[in-house]
Amino acid sequence: MPVQIIKRSKAKSAVGAAAYRSGTKMTNEWDGLTHDYTRKRGVVHSEIILPPHAPPEFQDRSTLWNSVEMVEKTRDAQLAREIEISLPVELNREEQLRLARSFISDTFVAAGMCADFSIHDKKDGNPHFHVMLTIRPLKEDGQWGAKCRKVYELDENGQRIPNGKGGWKSHREDTTDWNDKGNVEKWRAAWAAYANRALEAAGRPERIDHRSYERQGIDKIPSIHLGVAASQMERKGIATEKGNINRQIAADNKLLKEIKARITRLYKWTKEQAEKPEGKDSIMAQLYEVQLSAGKPGSRYGKIRNLKESAALFNFLNGNHITSMEQLYEKVAAMNKDYYSLRGKIVTAERRIKVLGEHLSMWEKYERNKGTRRQFDKMKPGRKRNRLNRSTVRNWHYMRPLSGIWKS
Repeated sequence: MPVQIIKRSKAKSAVGAAAYRSGTKMTNEWDGLTHDYTRKRGVVHSEIILPPHAPPEFQDRSTLWNSVEMVEKTRDAQLAREIEISLPVELNREEQLRLARSFISDTFVAAGMCADFSIHDKKDGNPHFHVMLTIRPLKEDGQWGAKCRKVYELDENGQRIPNGKGGWKSHREDTTDWNDKGNVEKWRAAWAAYANRALEAAGRPERIDHRSYERQGIDKIPSIHLGVAASQMERKGIATEKGNINRQIAADNKLLKEIKARITRLYKWTKEQAEKPEGKDSIMAQLYEVQLSAGKPGSRYGKIRNLKESAALFNFLNGNHITSMEQLYEKVAAMNKDYYSLRGKIVTAERRIKVLGEHLSMWEKYERNKGTRRQFDKMKPGRKRNRLNRSTVRNWHYMRPLSGIWKS
């Protein structure tokens, strides 16, 4: 369940995002740009759900998101929150729609948000929906309210505390709890509950779990989200960086599974042998007895394989100075512990690779557009919007946050 904020500082607009998700044509009244996505394929349903006190005209997509655009005055304003959620392929379209509608209504609209959602399905096995949510609350009269308010700090007597500059110490607080970091976990848990109820009602045995592999106790490295562009390229047979990372993760998961299985079998066997009375005897003698009890191989290939395994085992025991079954048990137990440490290092490395890839992409865009940004900085404020074409405006919005990151 990827969650992102649509904001002007990233050259994004709520009108443009809504037009893309719904496959429609809309004009942003804030900057005059028209966004035409009427040729977009795969949009099978779009719908707006409003709280009771919202103006009825907000049922029109253009009216809703242009109202959001116009009430925000700053060039770095946060305009909307977007959530992308995969739909169970086991449900039919009507069941999917009913599931999405009930989840959105109970989770977001009931809290006072306006919700605009669109179901996308290109028949590629990945049906999903995008829901755009308003960030600024609506007052009971249907007017937009404030996102935050000033709160004065008080002393133990309930009196305001001077700030030494002729004013009072204060801080800003959100007027809603919609931005709380813990909400994403709650929303994911709620979606899992709604989806599982829908699957059960449809008589399906499948279930989903919002928890990570680690929290579920599954020794598996999670793959990364490909995104729209990378997914399209991969479907066409074009390898992408994200796709390569996921293929490496799949290979790592396969290797980890094999390592764990082998260590687990060896761990259990050495524990059983160490607990036997003869566990104090020479380990080579015990292993020889085990080999004899298994019978002699009849083929030449089997004899060669046994010799190789015996040589590898002897080298392992000799190299680790293991002379008893108890020592072998302790060694395997340590290897089992090292396995989990290795798994943690692999997960950390994969996450670091992802972050570095994102930074590299940001740097390339900065290098490509920094000249435009510098030219824009030299222009007078009143002439900036008139002198720049559409692509330059987008570059300027994008370059603003990066210019401070990469100055060094």
